Amino acid sequence: MTGDGTRAVRAGLPEAEAYEPTLPGPVFAAHYHLPGDAAGPYTYGRDANPTWSLLERAISELESPGTAAETVVFSSGMGAISAVLLSQLRQGDAAVLPADGYQLLPALIERLEGYGVTVRTAPTGEDAQLDALDDRTKLLWLETPSNPGLDVCDIRRLAEAAHARGTLVAVDNTLATPLGQRPLELGADFAVASGTKALTGHGDVLLGYVTCRDPRLAAEVRAWRKTVGAIPGPMEAWLAHRSLATMQLRVDRQAATALALAEALRERPEITGLRHPGLPTDPAHGVAAGQMRGGRFGCVVSFTLPDKECAERFLDALRLVDDATSFGGVRSTAERRGRWGGDAVSEGFIRFSVGAEDPDDLIADVLRALDAASAPAGG
Repeated sequence: MTGDGTRAVRAGLPEAEAYEPTLPGPVFAAHYHLPGDAAGPYTYGRDANPTWSLLERAISELESPGTAAETVVFSSGMGAISAVLLSQLRQGDAAVLPADGYQLLPALIERLEGYGVTVRTAPTGEDAQLDALDDRTKLLWLETPSNPGLDVCDIRRLAEAAHARGTLVAVDNTLATPLGQRPLELGADFAVASGTKALTGHGDVLLGYVTCRDPRLAAEVRAWRKTVGAIPGPMEAWLAHRSLATMQLRVDRQAATALALAEALRERPEITGLRHPGLPTDPAHGVAAGQMRGGRFGCVVSFTLPDKECAERFLDALRLVDDATSFGGVRSTAERRGRWGGDAVSEGFIRFSVGAEDPDDLIADVLRALDAASAPAGG
C-alpha cells in the first residue's frame, strides 16, 4: 500500500476470513475466559480489548507506514496527553511546553509543578522553544500547528536539538492528522492526538492516542493507561476505526475548502489576524510546506473580528455553520474562542473549522454572515 487513501481504507483490518465481516464489530467484555496463568493477549477489560487492538494497529499504519510502531488509544485526547507527560516526568525533571498550546495545558502544567517538575514555556512560532531547552530538560512538547493560533514550528530542527541533549520529543499532531504530518518520521518520539477531531471526523466520538516507535516508551504509556483506567469504550473504538475509511476524502476536501475560505477572507476589511498555514502569505507557510504533506494544511482558519459583539453577530448569522467547539468534523463549526478563557486571544477571535460542505455554498454563507455582522444597526 502506497497511497494515503488506500492506506486509510485498509488500515488495521484483519486477514480476510470466509463469512466474517471485513471489520469485526465491537467486543464488549469486562473479562475473558482465562485458564491457568494470566499470560494471554486478552485477560481483563482494562488491559486490552480486540477492538482497541485493530484500531491501534490502524493508527500505527497511518502514523508510521513502513516502520514498526505501537499505538495506545485513550478515552480522550487529554487522556493521551496526560499519559505522555505524567508517565515520563518525575520530581526534579524539567519540561518545555508551548505557551500558546491547547487551553488545558496550563492545568497540566500546574499539576506537573505540584509534583516537583520544572516547566518552561515558549511560543510555537519561530522555533522559540529551542531557547528554553537545557541539559535538565527531559521532555519537549510541541503542538504544530498550534491550537487555536495556527503557528507552526520546525519539528525536525527542534527534535535534533532536543535529542542532542538527551531530551524526548512529543508532538501533538491533532490538527495536522497523520495524513498531513508524520511527527515520527520528522524525529519525534511520541505522536499524540485527539481522535475526537479530524481522525474520526463526525463529532460523535471522544478518543485520544499515542504512537511510538520505541516499544519501551509505548509500554510506559500503556502502563499509565492501565493504572489510571483512561480506556476507550469498544463502541467508540469501533466507530473510530470505521471512520478512518473516509479520512483521506474528508481531510482533502476540508483542507482545500479551508484554503479557499482563507483566500476569500483576505480582502475583508473587518478581519485582522487571518491565519491558515496553507496561505502563501501566512508567516508559518514556509515551515509548514516543508513538513506538512500533500497540501494538507488542516481544516482550521482563524481570524479576529473587531469586538465580541461583532463576532457574536457573525456566528448568529451563519446558516451552514454550527456555533460549537472542537474542529475537524464533516459539519463546519465556528466559535468565539475567548468564551472559554485560557487562550491568549482577543474577544473577537474566531476559530473556524471547515467541514465537507460544498465550498461555494460555505464561502457564500460566511461572506453573507460577515456582511450582516458588519451592517450598521437598523441598516
